[in-house]
Amino acid sequence: MAIQRMDNVLVVVEDLEAVIAFFVALGMEEEGRFPLDERWAGRVIGLEDVRQEVAMLRIPGAPGRIELARFHTPKAVAGVPDDAPSNTRGIRRVMFAVDDIDDTVARLRAHGAELVGTIEQFENVYRLCYVRGPEGIVVGLAEELG
Repeated sequence: MAIQRMDNVLVVVEDLEAVIAFFVALGMEEEGRFPLDERWAGRVIGLEDVRQEVAMLRIPGAPGRIELARFHTPKAVAGVPDDAPSNTRGIRRVMFAVDDIDDTVARLRAHGAELVGTIEQFENVYRLCYVRGPEGIVVGLAEELG
């Protein structure tokens, strides 16, 4: 028995529009958006009276999706602080390979993103950084060298 693929990563947000704009600036495209208030969905996630808006974003021409959910009911519960450090337990970031890390950071900064640390080079293989976007979402960026 083997895993076939990873379908998506879920990010629960308050400001759906701002987070969509952030991921579109990163280079993803919105695949679809829909309300979700079906009873089966609540049973799957273990909540009652679920009413949410969901947006799916994809990487053009490649596998990989981000699912964004804004809960109307029940209201989303705050987890870790938006400025939680990189060594906080739990899922801390999603990493994306990019063509030009400097250009990507500049585009994301226009959407309020900030570098978590600095852009660094790992040997002659990668340039890497972490960027904190809206609602404390952290993405890693990796530009392959050579």
